[in-house]
Amino acid sequence: MNAANRSVCILLLAGAVLAGCRDRDKETPLPVTPPPPVTPPPPVTPPVTYDGARPGTMVQSEKQKFSVDTVAAGLTSPWGMAFLPDGRILVTEKAGQLRVVREGRLQPGSIGGVPAVYTNGQGGLLDIALHPDYASNGWLYFTYAAPGPGGGGTTLARARLQGDALTDVQTLFQAQPFLPSGVHFGSRIAFDGQGHVFVSTGDRGTPAQAQQLTNHWGKIMRLRDDGQVPADNPFAGTAGARPEIWSYGHRNVQGLYYDGAARRLWAHEHGPRGGDELNRVEGGKNYGWPLITYGVNYDGTPVSGATQGPGLEQPVRYWVPSIAPSGLAVVSSPQYPNWQGNVLVGALVGTHLARVELTDGQYAREEKLLNKIGRVRAVAQGPDGYVYVLTEGPGLLYKLTPR
Repeated sequence: MNAANRSVCILLLAGAVLAGCRDRDKETPLPVTPPPPVTPPPPVTPPVTYDGARPGTMVQSEKQKFSVDTVAAGLTSPWGMAFLPDGRILVTEKAGQLRVVREGRLQPGSIGGVPAVYTNGQGGLLDIALHPDYASNGWLYFTYAAPGPGGGGTTLARARLQGDALTDVQTLFQAQPFLPSGVHFGSRIAFDGQGHVFVSTGDRGTPAQAQQLTNHWGKIMRLRDDGQVPADNPFAGTAGARPEIWSYGHRNVQGLYYDGAARRLWAHEHGPRGGDELNRVEGGKNYGWPLITYGVNYDGTPVSGATQGPGLEQPVRYWVPSIAPSGLAVVSSPQYPNWQGNVLVGALVGTHLARVELTDGQYAREEKLLNKIGRVRAVAQGPDGYVYVLTEGPGLLYKLTPR
C-alpha cells in the first residue's frame, strides 16, 4: 500500500472512532428538564485531584490554599463526629461503636453504654452532636436505628459522658412506625440555639410515606431539646398529623445544618438516580418527594415525570448525576476568609467535597474539592475554626489547614 492510500485509511479509521465516541455520549442522557426557577449549574470546574494516600498534600483551590492533614486513621464505617471542650473528638461508627480521637490518635476500644442498634443495611449508629450549652449541662445527642417490634426506626437520644461510658441515656424521639426495611434512615442533628433540636429521617424505601403526615418517614422533625413538642410546630394542631414534623416530602436527609447568623436551616438529601438536592428548609413546607424530582428510578424509568408542582418547594441546588451527599456545614470561621458563607457538602459516590457559593441565599456556583479522596460521610467546622472531613472506605479523619 502506497503512502497516499495509508493516509486515507488512517483518516477513515479516525473518523469512525470519533463517531463511535459521539454515539456513546448520546446513549445515557437522563430525561430531566430544569425549570426556570432553578439556575442551571455553571460549566464544571476542573477538579482538584487529591490522592488520599498522601497526607499533607498541598491544595491550591480557586479561593483557598490549604493542606490536607490526617487527624486519625483506622475507623470502620464512621458516620458522625462531635468535638469535646477538652480537645477530644467523638466519632460514631455505624456498627454501634462510639470512638475517641485524642491528640491525633484513635484510642483503642470504644465508649460504653451505647444502646443496641439495628444494623440492617444502612441502619446503625448515625449522627452525634453536643448541646449548645454542653459546657454547663453535659448533654450529648446522637441518632441511631433502634431495633423494635416491626423492625427498626430512627431514634434521637441524649446522654452524658462520664469517663469511658455514657450515662443517663434518654430516648427523646423515635420515628414511627418501625419498619423492616434496611434503607433511608437519615439521619442528622442540628440545634438552632433557641432551645430546639432538628432531626432528619428518610422515607425507608417507601416514597409515598414522605407525603403522609401520619408517619415520621421522609421528614425533618423539630423538638424542644428535652424531646417535647413545641406548641408552634406547623402541624401541632393538625388532626392525625405527627406533631413533631417540621417539613416533609424528603427522600433521605443526611445533611442538616442550622445557620445561626442567617437564621436558616439547610438540608440536603439523596435523590434516586440523579436529583440530589440542597434545600433551605422552612416550617410546614413540602419539598416534593416523590411528586417532583430531578432524578429517575434506578432502572431509568420516570419517578413522576414532573420537576415542579403547585405547593412544592424547589431546591436551591440539585445534582444530576448524583453525588450522594452526606454531611453539611456552612463556613463561618475566619480561618477561611474567602469561603465565608459557603456551603460544604460531602459526596459519597462523588468521592469529593463540594464547595457551594450562594448569593442572597441562592445558588451561584460550585467548586469540587478533594476529588477522589474517598467516600465523604461527614464534614464539620470544629471549635478551633478548622474544617474536618470524615471518610469511609478508608475510614479517615482529615483536617483542612489553611496555608
